[in-house]
Amino acid sequence: MTVSRQGNPDYRDSGLEFPEGFIFGSATAAYQIEGAFDEDGRGPSIWDTFSHTPGRVENSDTGDKASDHYHHLEEDLDLMESLGLHAYRFSIAWSRIQPAGRGPANEKGLAFYGRLVDGLLARGIRPIATLYHWDLPQALEDEGGWTNRDTAYAFADYARIMGEALGDRIDTWTTLNEPWCSAYLGYASGAHAPGRTEDAAALAAVHHLNLAHGLAITELKKVVTNDPDFSITLNLHVIRGEGETGPEAVRQIDGVGNRVFLGPLLTGEYPADVLADTAGITDWSFVWPGDTEIIHQPLDVLGVNYYSTTLVRIWDGVSPFQHSDGHGDAGASPWPGAGRVEFLAQPGPYTEMGWNIEPAGLEELLVKLHDEFPDQPLMITENGAAFADVVVQEPTGPAVHDVERTDYLRRHFTAAHRAIQRGVDLRGYQVWSFMDNFEWAYGYSKRFGIVYIDYETEARIPKDSALWYRGLVSTGTIPEG
Repeated sequence: MTVSRQGNPDYRDSGLEFPEGFIFGSATAAYQIEGAFDEDGRGPSIWDTFSHTPGRVENSDTGDKASDHYHHLEEDLDLMESLGLHAYRFSIAWSRIQPAGRGPANEKGLAFYGRLVDGLLARGIRPIATLYHWDLPQALEDEGGWTNRDTAYAFADYARIMGEALGDRIDTWTTLNEPWCSAYLGYASGAHAPGRTEDAAALAAVHHLNLAHGLAITELKKVVTNDPDFSITLNLHVIRGEGETGPEAVRQIDGVGNRVFLGPLLTGEYPADVLADTAGITDWSFVWPGDTEIIHQPLDVLGVNYYSTTLVRIWDGVSPFQHSDGHGDAGASPWPGAGRVEFLAQPGPYTEMGWNIEPAGLEELLVKLHDEFPDQPLMITENGAAFADVVVQEPTGPAVHDVERTDYLRRHFTAAHRAIQRGVDLRGYQVWSFMDNFEWAYGYSKRFGIVYIDYETEARIPKDSALWYRGLVSTGTIPEG
């Protein structure tokens, strides 16, 4: 029975029907699942270097093998088909295509992604290809990485190569995944590869990532032969303020976290207050005339990643400084120009990542984006949760009864449905993640997948959340938890 229009205050609704054509899918990233790190001509990426550096990744884990998707491609495609997925959002490893980030394409790398895309299409699954999910070829980092303007042009060349190879078959091209993480966690806090802690470098990386996006779409449009959507995915922060200083703290974090990307992407200019806030760090001379026009490309869909909310205030200079921003404490801040902003711990419950569970934040984010950019279609490109999964032996075989994840998904799909009811043009929802994987600096200690991976035997076990999701996909209606 359908609940009332207002729904349950805890977002545990059922019977809600999604619109015809809504795209239900799941997502992964190349370095997190593929393995085969030195096979078939693949070159090293910054994450190969970072994960092999002592002390950088929990338990000294690396992505050398990951979920071994490279060797289990057909099995994994069959699993996607068995769940009825409408779409699969994957990323392409740049160094599998151009081992040094430049030069001719590696044919074996192109062949792998060709098999992946053809396998998806043969099973009726839309390919959503992300060109960059944090794994910059190490050779480009050696030349400065994203602090070097030339990297943006190298990225455009790589995009052209992929467009020529797969440009008749990709449903949606996503240029970048979460450039906030690439720039700030990679170059400011050092929590992610390449592990640098330089605020000025991080802000240069922000711009060169934005520029790379615009250049890549320009190149793709020259060579694709079907009629794909063009997109970028942002991890936009849902920020609340506490106390009298809350509004100022929100402004600063919204600026460096959200508007420094949304501004040039959707309005063609950087926010003046962000430039002022960071003037003591950089003069932004890396922004050349004409850059913002290149960045400001029409987006067929804006990808939105959401996991939790953020609570901030300005530090009083006396009490112990709080930095519960959900990105760990690597010793340096990922928030250039906002050094006096505190990130406060929030009430639980939490996922295994320590992130608060608040589906209302997803509804709030989607509605806010719609209100500010009413003509911009949106898609949830990541949402999911890590929990401590346990395999149990049932008469029917091994199973994972991940009640918490199923409940998490039910509540967040409810939030998405409520946003649609409020007028948001939301085109789809890609659950993170299709399978357990290498979770960056956390190694294999966190499991986000709706499919369990036994890293010793490489067995794949659909969790109860996957079975629940199969019911949602097949009916378009949120089932009982």
